Parts: sequence; structure tokens; C-alpha cells
Amino acid sequence: MKQLLGVIAALGIAVCAATAHADDHRGQYYDQRYNHNHYYPARGAVVRYAPSDRYSVYRGRDRYFYSGGVWYRPRGPRFLVVGPPLGVYVPILPRFYATLWFGGVPYYYANETYYVYRGRDRGYETVDAPRGAPQRTSNEEDGAASASDDIFVYPKNGQDEEQTSKDRYECHEWAVKETNFDPTQNGGGVSDDQRASARGSYSRAMTACLEGRGYSVK
Repeated sequence: MKQLLGVIAALGIAVCAATAHADDHRGQYYDQRYNHNHYYPARGAVVRYAPSDRYSVYRGRDRYFYSGGVWYRPRGPRFLVVGPPLGVYVPILPRFYATLWFGGVPYYYANETYYVYRGRDRGYETVDAPRGAPQRTSNEEDGAASASDDIFVYPKNGQDEEQTSKDRYECHEWAVKETNFDPTQNGGGVSDDQRASARGSYSRAMTACLEGRGYSVK
């Protein structure tokens, strides 16, 4: 009898713990894309306080606050959870993020938002979802990076993932400088009549740079 009572008590504790865990995330959004698997306040929610470690970000005259991958706008004495404005910069990524590669370029993803690192600005820019990304969250524009532009890089000299990512990004920056084509920008940052040629030049420049650093590129 005592054992039965002990089992019942244990089950009761487990149910209470599960209920409490579920209650902890009421009104939150669970982002499962790319196996990100992290909770965020739902967009449209109004909260009394924004986190104390927030960064102020301006888009024109509009003021936003950023903290841990969540974006806020002032609403009277409170704060509205919103999506990010595109084309603004933050100094750090959220603690939890997924690294993705599209068009040979690393994108960083968290909470329905894509970021690209801009070395010359020393910050992470909020950008449109790249073409080819599943379950798109923003309108696709012609000429954005596509999965068909992606390249596959294989280390030949035992480079680890960190070194490979560093080399890929540095080769990307060099290829952009050499060709004036940037696959992270809408239309690659060139005119329509130059796009196909510029994309090919960028791909060749990336391949040459990476092969020169000891990679096999497909």
C-alpha cells in the first residue's frame, strides 16, 4: 500500500511539474525551424518591461529594442513584441542561433529572423530570408541568394568547422570586393542585365579563394 501511495505521489508531482512547465511558456512561440527549438515571447504580445540588457536600435525615427533575439517597440509605458525592422544592425547574436549556408554565405537564424555579419560595420544586419529557405517568413525578391547558388566545401587539410566558417566568410568578402556581386543583397547589388554574369564571376572567385586555402569545392 505504501508503495502504491508512493507511485501515486510521484505521478502527481510529475503532472504538476509538467503543468508548471507548460504554464511557464503560455503565450510564447516555440521556434522549431532548423531544429532551433527555443521559446520566444509571441509577436503582438504586450509586456510590462523590456529586458534590462536591451539594445536601442533606430530605423529612421522609429525606435526598437533588441534583447536575446526578441524585438520590442514602446507602447505607452509598456512594450510590444514585434518582428525586426530589416536593414538594421545589432552588435551580438542571440545566445541561441542556428548557422545556415545559402549561396556560399553564412546566415544566422533565431526567432523567425535572419542575420548576416557585415565585417566593415562590425555588426549583424537583419535581412530577408534567403531564397531556398523553408517556410519563408518574408516576401521573396528576385535575385536574392538561392539554394542553387550554394557551393559545397570539403576540407582537404583537416580544417575544423570554425576554421572552415572563417575561411568561407573571408573568401566571400574577397569575392564581393573583386566582383561587386553580393548574394546577400537583393539582386546581388547589381543591375538586372549584369546579374547572371556577376553571379558567375562571384562563384568562380569564391571557388578560387577556397581552393587556394586547401578546400575542395563542388
